Amino acid sequence: MIEIESERLHFRMWKESDFETYAAYYTNPELARFVGGTMTREEAWRKMASAIGHWHLKGFGHWAIDEKETGDFVGCVGLWKSDGWPEMELGYWIMKNKQGMGYATEAAKRCREYAFQVLKTPSLVSYIDPGNEASKKVAERVGATYEKTMELLDFGAHCVYRHSE
Repeated sequence: MIEIESERLHFRMWKESDFETYAAYYTNPELARFVGGTMTREEAWRKMASAIGHWHLKGFGHWAIDEKETGDFVGCVGLWKSDGWPEMELGYWIMKNKQGMGYATEAAKRCREYAFQVLKTPSLVSYIDPGNEASKKVAERVGATYEKTMELLDFGAHCVYRHSE
């Protein structure tokens, strides 16, 4: 698994000690509403294990992100392309106490650079719930443009924001 950095953030592999924070995010209805909805602790554990497994199967995935200065956990950013997934996706979520600091934009920008420059992906999108205005703004700040709204497998309607190199 590759570790990378941006100006203020360190992108790293998930570790077992992240689970309590991860589970807290996914069991909180306010935070989890735009990332598939709330989960039980067991479902959150399986989701975190799936994120780690994606790295082993694909060679890329979602990173845990920490503040470089403090070591505080910030959230998650990464790339996803499971079997049947339409295109490589750039996704992100930030802990409530770290929102509003520009971390999502910084992390998404660095992740986009990694996708195009290192992985040489031919296309990159962000699938965003139509009600997630904050995520749409992040996508636009890193240069993605709205393309269309589509039914994303069994996840319902999602806006497709296309990233360009």
